[in-house]
Amino acid sequence: MLTWISWLGPSFVPALLLLALVYVSDRRREPLPIVLLVFALGGMGKVVTHYAETRAAGWIGLEATGQSASPAGSMLFLFGFAAPMREASKVAAMWPAFRSKHFDEPVDGLVYASASALGFACIENAFALHGHEGSWLGLARAAVALPAHVFFACTWGYVLGRVRSDKRAGPLFTLSWVVATGIHGLYAHLVYGRGSGALLGTLPLLAAMAVAAFFAARDLKSRGDRHSRVSELLERLSTLYVSGPPSLQTVREALRREGQPITLRWVGFGTLVTVGAMVVGLALSVACGHWAHVDFASVDEHDVGTIAPVVLLGSGLLAAFPVSGFLIARASNLPTLLESALASGLAIVLILVLMGLAAPAALVFALAFSPIAWSLACAGAWMGRPAS
Repeated sequence: MLTWISWLGPSFVPALLLLALVYVSDRRREPLPIVLLVFALGGMGKVVTHYAETRAAGWIGLEATGQSASPAGSMLFLFGFAAPMREASKVAAMWPAFRSKHFDEPVDGLVYASASALGFACIENAFALHGHEGSWLGLARAAVALPAHVFFACTWGYVLGRVRSDKRAGPLFTLSWVVATGIHGLYAHLVYGRGSGALLGTLPLLAAMAVAAFFAARDLKSRGDRHSRVSELLERLSTLYVSGPPSLQTVREALRREGQPITLRWVGFGTLVTVGAMVVGLALSVACGHWAHVDFASVDEHDVGTIAPVVLLGSGLLAAFPVSGFLIARASNLPTLLESALASGLAIVLILVLMGLAAPAALVFALAFSPIAWSLACAGAWMGRPAS
């Protein structure tokens, strides 16, 4: 009996608690039977995908976990088969609710997408913990899997919430689903395909997705015709800022330039500034590590205790992006964020290409942190833009 509880408890209890939180966060709550049905269908989707992945892995000679002696083969299986099928199963689980009359408000996209993702993550954690009861690594993986799956689903759930009136997904939904699938693949590789130390690499990624979900929920709230407890909480959090955090609509307008050409010289100059800031940030991290007698050669992704040097280097690199975004916006004195966003994006692409040639093993970590770096650059540019 205790054996069952040791792996069913950490799987079902957190998922059901989060589902209850999602359900009660709205005053005009969705019908509970439908929410529970979506949750159950999400869990059934995981059962189907688990069986399909196991059979497919056996056919092509991979282990049941999708790992093989060939890293390229494992990555191809993960990004080309496993991650797309998992996200597709979540969409299928909530699609009947999307087509129903109860899907009548923008925020419903996040509610039903979260219910589907929680059901999926619940069963996935049960599979992962079964046979590994009491393992701290298994519990850590389960802890990061639950919010991660919700954030993946919120990516395309946000789009469905925007189109809830005509019930047509459109190309934007396809794009959001592809983005969610790519992030899902990166997350799964970091959590299950690398050592235990790579779990720390998912924490900033989860934090970035949480911030994105925050803005998505607030944007959908502004499109609705009523207030919910979630929207009231978001409004209260907004009062912590002097002028309130920018909405998605405000950011979209800042990134848009209609009728005016892009200032290419600032894009090129900004790219150089961003690369230079990254070099300075990395050099400062190395200098701090040298002063603190940090042994950078001791890093081992299979040992969490040796990840401190990587955290130090990563912090220096990420800190460079808001600084460079601020400097570009302040120097260019342009009313939009477009040049700063393009400059940081080009710098990231350049670094990814060079890293792919020099250190392919670290490319996955760089891809995982790229959205965070780009968002930090845009945040810095937002702070440095001229007052309108």
